[in-house]
Amino acid sequence: MNLRHASLAVLVAVLWGVNFVAIDLGLHTNGREVPPLLFVALRFVLVVFPCILFIPKPDVGWKAIAGVGLLMSAGQFGLLYLAMAWGMPAGLASLVLQAQVLFTVLLAAGLLGERPTRLQMAGIVLGVAGLLAVAVGRSLVAPVLPLLITLAAALSWAAGNIVARKAKAASGLGLVVWSGAVVPIPLLGLSLLVDGPSAVVGTLMDLQPATILSALYTAVFASLVGYGIWNGLLSRYPSSSVVPFTLLVPVVGITAAWAILGEIPTAADLVGGALLLGGVATAVFGSRRHTSPKPAAGVPGSEGAARQLSPAPPN
Repeated sequence: MNLRHASLAVLVAVLWGVNFVAIDLGLHTNGREVPPLLFVALRFVLVVFPCILFIPKPDVGWKAIAGVGLLMSAGQFGLLYLAMAWGMPAGLASLVLQAQVLFTVLLAAGLLGERPTRLQMAGIVLGVAGLLAVAVGRSLVAPVLPLLITLAAALSWAAGNIVARKAKAASGLGLVVWSGAVVPIPLLGLSLLVDGPSAVVGTLMDLQPATILSALYTAVFASLVGYGIWNGLLSRYPSSSVVPFTLLVPVVGITAAWAILGEIPTAADLVGGALLLGGVATAVFGSRRHTSPKPAAGVPGSEGAARQLSPAPPN
């Protein structure tokens, strides 16, 4: 990978790492709490429109589009935003969500018959040890429920990876946009049930600038710009050359949360995080599957989650 493309990969990792801080700032603004499920619905309205008017439907069935939308987008982000609204620190969320790589390897083994290598299994064991260290550390200082919800978000994302992998869409960005259309109405309905009509209407009638800017950042920079660059890189290089850059995401996320939100990770967070990232790295590099280099084909290419066992975050 040349220097320019490596720099673009780092830029994507920075955009995705900062994304967790943007979400936190949008959820907690001016002392007000934005209903998390409503916030996800707003984000995906911005992801979908007006892009869906210009980006063709990907060459996959509606069942695959719905599956990716419900699992990778609605499930992952609905649970992630809920966990962060209930106290999951932004930096730690960016770290724990990387467990999706480990879950994806296990689900691919069970559902797709893709047997993990010994290195991948070692990575899973190491990653689980890291998660346990984080869980024990969090239980001493804060409720564990937000951590468990974040793990559920990682599992939902991993299940979405399997659906996307089986679909094998030629346009990753098209899959992101069209599957995103599945998200707003179900999550708006859930928000009305969970938060109540008055909270939903009150939030929509009095959207704060921080919430609007946060939704724009997550939709435009994290989803559309980030994936536009990422898909282009995956169209030029083997996934084994591109995917390792995602290990920078939690590093950026934790650093940004420390600098902007004042979140100082505990010793257990750091030790557990190091073990988890070590496990993720082992699982990524231990994969037997390698994608041969392909000529550049513009933005269309395999989405980070669509054609490899260790995908990149669609944040």
